[in-house]
Amino acid sequence: MRRRLTPEIGNNCMAADPTIANDPPVEIKWNIRPMTPAVGAEIFGIDLSAPDAERHIPAIRAALLKHGVIFFRDQKLTADQHIALARHFGDLEIHPATPKDQPNPEILRIAHGPKSKGSENFWHSDVTWREKPSLGSILRAIEVPDVGGDTLFANMHLAYEKLSPEMKRLCEGLSAVHDVARVFAKRLGKRPEELHDKYPPMTHPVIRTHPETGQPVIYVNTAFTSHIEGMNAAESRWLLDHLYASAANPEIQCRFRWAKGSIAFWDNRVCQHLAASDYFPARRIMERVTIAGCRPYFERVG
Repeated sequence: MRRRLTPEIGNNCMAADPTIANDPPVEIKWNIRPMTPAVGAEIFGIDLSAPDAERHIPAIRAALLKHGVIFFRDQKLTADQHIALARHFGDLEIHPATPKDQPNPEILRIAHGPKSKGSENFWHSDVTWREKPSLGSILRAIEVPDVGGDTLFANMHLAYEKLSPEMKRLCEGLSAVHDVARVFAKRLGKRPEELHDKYPPMTHPVIRTHPETGQPVIYVNTAFTSHIEGMNAAESRWLLDHLYASAANPEIQCRFRWAKGSIAFWDNRVCQHLAASDYFPARRIMERVTIAGCRPYFERVG
């Protein structure tokens, strides 16, 4: 029996294929070092700005699917090369926090320093308030503090696997509401109603199926999930708090220490992340390009 919730699949989705998350082909001379058994890998031996970098794209995608998030050191990409790299994986998003007069609107600049303390220090998946949340993001370090400002990633498929069978059955039949105003009303200085005119709250399954690997994933997060449909406020809050806490398990995480020129590419459909805000008042400047995804769905198999 298969049960599918919100079945639409968009242009940036591929059918689940159990063979897709294999190691790179033998002709690709990489050194891949897993960060932990659960999630994350550093990739050495590739220059993403090289003229032949495009030939690595299928292997990069395979590594992303296998490890959830992949990291590259000492890269010298220009802004245009950063955008071009992301375009190999699908259409790109424009974030509402990007200034309208910015030359490259595909780039979201995230800058903090003496006058702006980092505020991304909570577990979340990006833009789950969209009808079709992002496939993933490629984040490039422009300037980093001498110490601090690490980013942590959690594998939410493994978080799902650690739920009890009864909790899995309960969550697999539920949907939750995601609201852009929970974070961006204050940051952008707008009333929730203004944001909802363009980005109305969206309903997604509490457990989503990864469209390429077929894995079930916990898909609620502290930033944007407001409540679970069909539950009263107390029930919804209790269950959400339980699911939120699952990301905080060190056994499903990795932690990346940035350096100038480092790049992280994460799969937003399976990973949550948290940017440690422990470096104030030092400067940390990052640039992110985000690849559009498809509408989340859940398909029960068995």
